[in-house]
Amino acid sequence: MRTEPRRSRALAARLTPLAAGLALLSAAGCAAPSSTADIARIRDLSGVELPTGATSDAVDPEPAADARALGQAPRRPLTADAAVRLALANNRALRAALKEVGVARGNLEQAGALPNPEIEIEVTPRQEGLDHTRVELAVEIDVTSALLSPLRARAARSDHEAARYRAAGAVVELGYQVRAAFYAAQAAEQRLGIANRALDAFAAARDAARALFAAGNVPELDVATQEAGYEEARITAAQLELELLTRRERLHRLLGLSGAATTWTIAGAIPGAPEALATPPRAETQALRASLELAELRSRIEAAAGRAGALRAEGWVPDMSLGVHGEREFGARDEAHDPPWVLGAGLRLSLPLLDRRSGAAAAQTAEFDSLLERYHGRAVDVRSAAREARNRLMSAHARARHYERVLLPARRRVVEQTLLQYNAMQVGVFQLLSARRAQLDAELAAVEALREHWTAKAAFDALLAGRRVEAAGAEAPAAMPGATGSGEGGH
Repeated sequence: MRTEPRRSRALAARLTPLAAGLALLSAAGCAAPSSTADIARIRDLSGVELPTGATSDAVDPEPAADARALGQAPRRPLTADAAVRLALANNRALRAALKEVGVARGNLEQAGALPNPEIEIEVTPRQEGLDHTRVELAVEIDVTSALLSPLRARAARSDHEAARYRAAGAVVELGYQVRAAFYAAQAAEQRLGIANRALDAFAAARDAARALFAAGNVPELDVATQEAGYEEARITAAQLELELLTRRERLHRLLGLSGAATTWTIAGAIPGAPEALATPPRAETQALRASLELAELRSRIEAAAGRAGALRAEGWVPDMSLGVHGEREFGARDEAHDPPWVLGAGLRLSLPLLDRRSGAAAAQTAEFDSLLERYHGRAVDVRSAAREARNRLMSAHARARHYERVLLPARRRVVEQTLLQYNAMQVGVFQLLSARRAQLDAELAAVEALREHWTAKAAFDALLAGRRVEAAGAEAPAAMPGATGSGEGGH
């Protein structure tokens, strides 16, 4: 249960134990990490360069940033990597998650603070029967709270570290979401271009059917079939256009862009799948070591154990206050005869006989046990997620490569052979156009397979970086309607 993520450093050193003196308590209790240290720690945990203060001037790689100001649109066509950097600088949800680390940092600083001394001044003026003005001064400090502050600070430090792990997980998850949304928009744009080419093929088939019908070479059924196919293809193209707009809006929300900043363009088509797929041999072990979820749970378990220990100690240690007081009389006729300060000390304590903090300690112990069970269950989930992500990636890669190496070349050969048969007057124009539409359908499916591959790759990389994500499921690619006529005559 003490295993740390591969990129993480050792947890912060424990605070001075209970028996330390007040000077050491002050030094150990008041020190709290700064926001810059939090950003550096989150960067180390997530492996992602984060902008200081949740803003960055280095959003676009070359040669200067395309988004110098928050919410400004990139000037160059957007790539997946540039989209992630832009989201890290602009995404409001991530910025809020980074700011929430400051809440835990403030709690840590407060938990280690020493109690304020209480000062009491009492003046009894000179009056009848009293020849002097009496001044009493007392200073008192809560010793029990000072002695227990290291235990409270230890639990708060674990809570602070858990908040850092949680923020680092949010960074990794945002990177995955942006990549998945970018690949979806990139694929939707490419599929819309294929659909428009298919629509041109349907329009050519419709026009050919009308011309052949006017020459008396085909029946009216063929004309009606081609016209219906063209209209259905228009609907499919409209659906793909709406899909592209929806995908872009999803990406806009992740990038934190609105208004005029949404005029960006996508750089090129979705890349092809690599020939070989490289996956680590011990993906489960690597995922467990890198898991930010498990690291966060470990810190929360330590925090619960620290709070339970502090409550048990509070139930046994008397509530003690140490005070120093002084008394002096002023106002004698001869000031040289004024008595000096009379100093004394006192100890006030409250014995823990009735309230032993047993209920609060039992609650923290139960929270510790609950978190421990969640930790072991989450470890099982991470192992399963590693196997599932690897299987999904391998399947998506195999399908994408099959489309590229086998199916698309086969469809191109069908079109080429059909064209040869058409030139030899063995088949009609409708068969040629039907083969062309089948080729376009295969291209649509191939683009969707590439999207699935790169989305699965992003999910697998996120898991190995420490964050388990829900991979976007496969979507049925839109297919152009198959409108064919008899086409036996009338070449």
